[in-house]
Amino acid sequence: MRVVRPRARRKSLTFRLTLLFAAASTVVLLILGLIVAESVEHHFEEQDMEALSGKLELIRHALAKVNSPKDLAAIPQQMDDSLIGHHGLVVAVKGPDGQTLFATQDAPFPQPLLDRVKTPEAERPYVWQVDDQLSFRGIVAEAPTGVQAWPPAVVAVATDISHHNRFMDSFMKTLWSVVIGGTLATGLLGWFAARRGLAPLREMKRRATEVSAQRLDQRLPVDAVPVELAELAESLNDMLARLEESFKRLSDFSSDLAHELRTPVSNLMTQTQVALAKARSSAEYREVLESNCEEFDRLSRMISDMLFLAKSENGLIVPGQETFDLADEVAALFDFYGALAEENGVSLRLEGAGQVTGDRLMLRRAIGNLLSNALRYTPSGGRIVVTVSVVRDSPDAEAVHLSVENTGEPIPSEHLSRLFDRFYRVDASRRHSGDGAGLGLAITRSILRSHGGDIEGRTGKGCNIFEMWIPTSIVTPRSAD
Repeated sequence: MRVVRPRARRKSLTFRLTLLFAAASTVVLLILGLIVAESVEHHFEEQDMEALSGKLELIRHALAKVNSPKDLAAIPQQMDDSLIGHHGLVVAVKGPDGQTLFATQDAPFPQPLLDRVKTPEAERPYVWQVDDQLSFRGIVAEAPTGVQAWPPAVVAVATDISHHNRFMDSFMKTLWSVVIGGTLATGLLGWFAARRGLAPLREMKRRATEVSAQRLDQRLPVDAVPVELAELAESLNDMLARLEESFKRLSDFSSDLAHELRTPVSNLMTQTQVALAKARSSAEYREVLESNCEEFDRLSRMISDMLFLAKSENGLIVPGQETFDLADEVAALFDFYGALAEENGVSLRLEGAGQVTGDRLMLRRAIGNLLSNALRYTPSGGRIVVTVSVVRDSPDAEAVHLSVENTGEPIPSEHLSRLFDRFYRVDASRRHSGDGAGLGLAITRSILRSHGGDIEGRTGKGCNIFEMWIPTSIVTPRSAD
């Protein structure tokens, strides 16, 4: 049995920003507090060393005046006098014979301090504790007497730093309180700032939830969001515009498809029902079947064209690679349509030439659709001119330009942008006139885009012009819109 594990709940952006603010403030306050604590501790040490060094120099000066045992015996009294008013200061003096000449009451000098007297660390501060309550910082040094034959005396000086330690303990407690309080305050302020800063995102989310297939006209307020989110809002609005256009085209396509299929299906049903209404001769049945066959042929062509467009839009059309002159294909199509053009009183003219690499049959179909369209709307006495030329898109790329110009009533400008849509006709009255399903220009554009080219229509003075571009060498195809 498969066990489904519950998905871990993802943390919100507000929570992450709040955590980041709190962590950053904690680190900053800790570093700042530790720097201040180290500075205060160093300041206390400098103060203590200044006092200890001064007292050490005083004792050295007194011992330097000792010239006899009598003078040495007076040293304890001098030490007592010099320590008046110096609370917390302790001194120990050992004479040249190693005997203790003077020692403050309960002088707690440890042996490791005294052993440093002849080492380079002698005058560096040494810290120790007594009974886990009192802390001292002291130094030790030699002090020569006035008698050259006597060895130097040993002087140890220390000061009580318990009050310093109590201050530092209180400082560290205050520091931790400030850090905790600052972390909580910064976290709260960060949460508030994040909530306010992300309010435009929540508004965008609210507006986005209002978007549906029936309400694709909704847009996000670009001017009401911060600059950092403006580009996102514009991109989402562009996406909504494309979706709205796609849904509109899909809706139009579905409606047009229903209309296009309804006519042949209705014709088939009506003719079949009429034929079955009473007994008829075999000739009459044959006539009905021939009429039905024409409608089936129309449906088959429509379905085949729609399948081609669907494949093209999904990149499933892979053109062949054959090099040929596009003018030769136009000439062959002129031969095919020549009789129809002559019957309608339309002249055909070809100018220029240009070689391309592509699918010969597909490109012939595309040009044939343009010529068929031009013949359908060119009045008697008019002309159709096809021009083929080679143009340079860039220093390294060439394309073949083919234009089909036919005389006649110019297409209204409001229809030009939709000429290549499926089932679209400029003249709605021709929808069921038997002139095709309105897929010819859409198929032409799909063929050209599958070759890396494109097509567009424009109007001239008393004429319509369709221009298409095809790279001379086949490129990666792009899907049709």
